Amino acid sequence: MSDKENNDFINPIDDDHITETPGTLTYGHHRGSLPIVPTKEGEIKSKALSAMEHQTDIQLLQIKEQMELLAQQAQKIQHRIDISQQIYSAKVRFEPLINHVYHLYDKHGESLLIMVGPNDWGRKGCPYEYIASVRLLADHTWDVINSEQ
Repeated sequence: MSDKENNDFINPIDDDHITETPGTLTYGHHRGSLPIVPTKEGEIKSKALSAMEHQTDIQLLQIKEQMELLAQQAQKIQHRIDISQQIYSAKVRFEPLINHVYHLYDKHGESLLIMVGPNDWGRKGCPYEYIASVRLLADHTWDVINSEQ
């Protein structure tokens, strides 16, 4: 080839598609390069989404269980309030002592707080409708030990 022919040579490779630092390319640039396999983006996102949903489901279940426990505690407190209101509106012919057990009965729409338990009435049985067994606490609130309601 003559010098004239070398000067007429036009490189078909665009300068925008070549690099001075081939090690920074995101793909193999020669036959001996390691293969670069594109990631399966959809599969990765799907696995991450599945893991996130599993974790949040566990957390939501824990919150639901906590809510159920709180609801049960609220019902227990409300029941205690109802029984306490019945006790304080009941006929009491003695002074209740702290940490003693008493029994609440209904006698034709009227509440009675007495010392005799529902199983202590003998053969004839209790003449009143049993409501609850309670213990007077030091703060003068009532702890419901047993209840038919």
